[in-house]
Formats: sequence, C-alpha cells, structure tokens
Amino acid sequence: MNLAMGCVCRPVSWPPGSILDSRHCVFAVTLVMLLMQVVVVETNTWWSLAMNPLLIPEAYIIGAQPLCSQLVGLSPGQKKLCQLYQDHMQYIGEGAKTGIRECQHQFRHRRWNCSTVDNSSVFGRVMQIGSRETAFMYAISAAGVVNAVSRACREGELNSCGCSRAARPKDLPRDWLWGGCGDNLDYGCRFSKQFVDAREREKTPLKGTYESARKIMNLHNNEAGRRAVSELAHASCKCHGVSGSCSLKTCWLQLADFRKVGDLLKEKYDSAAAMKLNSRGRLVQVQSKFNVPTDDDLVYIDPSPDYCLKNQSTGSLGTIGRHCNKTSEGMDGCELMCCGRGYDQFKAEIVERCHCKFHWCCYVKCKRCSKTVDQFVCK
Repeated sequence: MNLAMGCVCRPVSWPPGSILDSRHCVFAVTLVMLLMQVVVVETNTWWSLAMNPLLIPEAYIIGAQPLCSQLVGLSPGQKKLCQLYQDHMQYIGEGAKTGIRECQHQFRHRRWNCSTVDNSSVFGRVMQIGSRETAFMYAISAAGVVNAVSRACREGELNSCGCSRAARPKDLPRDWLWGGCGDNLDYGCRFSKQFVDAREREKTPLKGTYESARKIMNLHNNEAGRRAVSELAHASCKCHGVSGSCSLKTCWLQLADFRKVGDLLKEKYDSAAAMKLNSRGRLVQVQSKFNVPTDDDLVYIDPSPDYCLKNQSTGSLGTIGRHCNKTSEGMDGCELMCCGRGYDQFKAEIVERCHCKFHWCCYVKCKRCSKTVDQFVCK
C-alpha cells in the first residue's frame, strides 16, 4: 500500500486558513496515520520474540502482564497465554530463533535465503505472499516451538509440565525398562498448537476470500511442522550392567536433532502442493492429477516471486551481491543465483586451521594458515 503524504489539504471551495480547511487537514493526516498503523500491525508477528531483548527469565519476575502487553507481534490471544504462562515465553522465543536459523541453513544456497529484515515483521512483506517459502517458515517455526518447549519440560524449566509420560513403544524389547526423563513431546505439541495457532484462529475472514485461504494454509502448515517433530521422535536407551555388559537398558522418548526436522520439512517444501479455494471455501489442489496432500505435507496458494531483484511490494531482497559457485549447476551456481546478470570475480584471503596434531593427553593443537581463493559475487 503506497500512502502518499504529498496531497494538498485545500479544497477549492474553502478559503485557505479557514477552520474547516484546517479540520479537514487534521482529519486527513489522522486517517493516513491510522492506515499506516494498520499496515504495521499486519506485518508484526510472534516471530519477533526470537529477536526481543526482553526474553530473559529475570524480565518476568516483576509482573508479567505489563511485559506481555509490551511484547511486539503478539495477538490478543497470545498475550493472554503470555500472562498465564510467562515462564514459557523465553522458550517460545528460542523456538522461533531455532526455526529461523534452520530456515537460513536450509535456504543458504537459494535466491531467497530466509534473511531477516527487522525486529518486528522479521521477514518483511515476503511472508504476506502465500508461497512455498511462507509455507516452510510457518512449519519450521511451529516445529521450533515444539522442540524448545518439549525440552524445557524435561529440564524442569517450566512449572506446568515435566518429563514425558508417553506410552511404552510396542516394539521395545520386553526386558528393557521404559522410564527415565524424556522430552515431553505431547505437552510441546499441545502448547505449540495453542500459542502458534492463536493468531490464525482469532481471524474471522469472509468465506471464499483470499484471507480465508491464507488462514487455512497457515494452520495446515503449522500442523505439518509439529507432525514432523513427532514423526522423528524416537526411543533413546542407556545400558546398565557390570563392566558395561548392557544386561539392562533404560529407554525414554527423545526428540531428533532439529537439523533432521529441517531436512524433512525441506523435502516437503520441494514437493509442496499448490492449492486453491473451491466453491465450498475449502482448499483443493490446482493439479488434481497429483496425490492429495496429507496433513504431513506443505501447501501453498501463491506462486513464488523469482527473488532476483529487490522489490518492495513483494519483500524480495534480490541476489545482487550474493556469493555464488561458478562450477555448480544447482541453485547456488552463478547462472541461477545471479538470474543471468553475470557475476564479478575477486581474490580473497581466508584463514583456516591446518597442520593439526594430537597431543597426549588429550588435546589437538593446530596452526592457522592463510590462503588466497577466488570468490564470485552476483552483479
């Protein structure tokens, strides 16, 4: 939305300087300011908790309500949850940060590399497009909250949960003990659903509108992210016995390393299903010849921008100045990364560890060596 401030507040029929003239000027400026605030509110998101300096336990000791009302990006429902579960907020922020970092890792060789632009909207206008990239970010951030909250329960950091109470797996050998203190996946999923989905569930768009399609899309991808964490959770075991004989094993539920969650969701990004609204207000596939997406799959409703050039309307940062791989034919190759604009080559000196030796006992000592390498940057 382009809100130009250069209009003249002087209707022809009113003499300049009149009271009526000044009142309409004030009204016009006020209206513009209100519209600008609406735009800002729409771009704020709970992802900003990943960058909020207030997210330290000490910040919640003196009254949770004032702090929750000041946190940028929370919806009314999320602020209420903040007031009820103030000790959770630090871990929601950690979950958001984990999701953002994993997104940046998975897309480090893509034109859109999950760059953050500020502390309130985090990704800017690019998330207002219902694209594959938006689908991935919703899924990975919801998964990040599950991961952070589940582990915080296990570590005794939260008042309302503790170790996992998951049922014993049916395929676990009968002589192995099911116990220990596992990651509380059940609580992490339930709280992630309650908090992350709150913003979408508060929206009441008209049936059949673009906004209703985005609501369905966002909720679906949030759930797909949580399901990815659940799918990869596994039983971890520890041996007991004399001299490491492992005559007895104790097992518990453990979440997978979050990199595996990112890898799984990246695969689902690559095979995400394009959707559209039907006459009943439900999302259906654009291409009916493909398999119907399950609750585990990612879905999107808008084509992705090409992300080649900076574009304020789409939020694209472009690829000018991005490093590329001259010898690669993939997305990180100079031909694709630079969108055919060409690239500049220059020499750079890098320092790395070298001539490493193991010393008894027990450390490794390395030297630092420098070398000159060729680097390539998109024009």
